[in-house]
Amino acid sequence: MGIGLHAADGIAEVVIDFPPVNALPVRGWFELADALAAAAADPAVRAVVLAAEGRGFCAGVDIKEMQQTAGHDALIGANRGCFQAFAAVYDCAVPVIAAVHGFCLGGGVGLAGNADIVIASDDATFGLPEVDRGALGAATHLSRLVPQQLMRAMVYTCRPVTSAELHRYGTVLDVVPRDRLRASARAVAAAIAAKNPQVIRRAKESLNGIDPVDVKRSYRFEQGFTFELNLSGAGDEARQAFIDRTGDDRQQR
Repeated sequence: MGIGLHAADGIAEVVIDFPPVNALPVRGWFELADALAAAAADPAVRAVVLAAEGRGFCAGVDIKEMQQTAGHDALIGANRGCFQAFAAVYDCAVPVIAAVHGFCLGGGVGLAGNADIVIASDDATFGLPEVDRGALGAATHLSRLVPQQLMRAMVYTCRPVTSAELHRYGTVLDVVPRDRLRASARAVAAAIAAKNPQVIRRAKESLNGIDPVDVKRSYRFEQGFTFELNLSGAGDEARQAFIDRTGDDRQQR
């Protein structure tokens, strides 16, 4: 359980495994960032597959940890950890292919939205329920997956979209049965790994350089409103209401 890292044949696999729903604790976000950085630092790695075990790809942060930790340490830790993990995906020196199954919520959207390529299972859904959790964030990354007006509707209403919808927009490359997901992601990674590694690394650097939005600054701006909501009491109230409704099942903020 935790974050796994395995590399072979020029492809590194970074795997999220935090049962029951891959809602990552504070340490999990930093471990994920470290694993991605380690993969990028390995000169033998030419592509990275970011995947997950269990019921879904990622349900965001561990709200229970946040509510059970005195003071603001868990909130600050989660915000910093998410920032580091999302940035590690974006800044990874080689292309990152996100293999998304089941639910991809909150912080999961931050990871997938910053990936270079997304392959999704036919049961995958993507959403930002942050407003219902008294927080804001990852609209920066959702806007890389859906058109602007739909992104706004998803933030305001917390409605999810399916992998089939994202495939129509072209932001999900392929939609496959869940049992073929990891193999399909590895096939794309293998095609990239077969290219000249120096050229691929420069291609990643150049594409980041022409991005129209600074995703790190944009996300940090969003995070400021989460702190404001928490200081006003609205964030804590919404998180506690969520825990009261869902009981023991850990999910995203």
